[in-house]
Amino acid sequence: MRLSIIIPAYNEENRIGNSLKLILRYLSKQDYNFEIIVVDDGSSDRTIEKVKEIDSSGKIKILKNEINKGKGYSIKKGMLEAMGEYQLFSDADLSTPIEELEKFWKYLNEGYDIVIGSRALKDSILEVRQPFYREFMGRAFNFIVRFILGFKIKDTQCGFKIFKKEVAKHIFSIQKIKGWSFDVEILYIASKLDYKIKEVPVRWINSPSSKVNPLKDALRMFFDVSRLKREYRDLKPEK
Repeated sequence: MRLSIIIPAYNEENRIGNSLKLILRYLSKQDYNFEIIVVDDGSSDRTIEKVKEIDSSGKIKILKNEINKGKGYSIKKGMLEAMGEYQLFSDADLSTPIEELEKFWKYLNEGYDIVIGSRALKDSILEVRQPFYREFMGRAFNFIVRFILGFKIKDTQCGFKIFKKEVAKHIFSIQKIKGWSFDVEILYIASKLDYKIKEVPVRWINSPSSKVNPLKDALRMFFDVSRLKREYRDLKPEK
């Protein structure tokens, strides 16, 4: 199994079907084996039914949280279940089109352990932008992350990241945050363990149906980031 794609889904009945069709169409043209893992995060709508309607190939595995646990929890669950040599997680709305994966193989072949999509680099293409207040909050959050943790990464929150299998198993077995700021946590863990991370500009199309609460989630994310240094102060690469 060369590639696993993990997609967290919470009440995504209106978007998940089209996203899966696009992913399957793209993957059908590739010459490698793959699997798609949809992690349903306690949806109360027809998300699971929509996935089953699309899955005529038998390539889609559904994992289910009985109650809503959070994006970080769901992606961790999918990553630890995945069997692919490379493991990509993607948002259910495909804000980063699946074709952007083509840019990542070069860096994985060059020896990077993790390649992440970025909306903040010079060559990033934002076809549909977020509302100005969300862009401002995103920039402010990434500035705080870089200031507190010493990151050079400009965009930690783009939901399109790929990991080598053994790296994914190591990092996600350590991860603790269940909510939105898990991206920062896994990248911080990776940096503490000296894994090589490459940030790559991607094409990005904002979805108007974001589930992030601008105030509530922003405060929670700031709290999460502020305790990461303390949480992982003793974490070191294995000898």
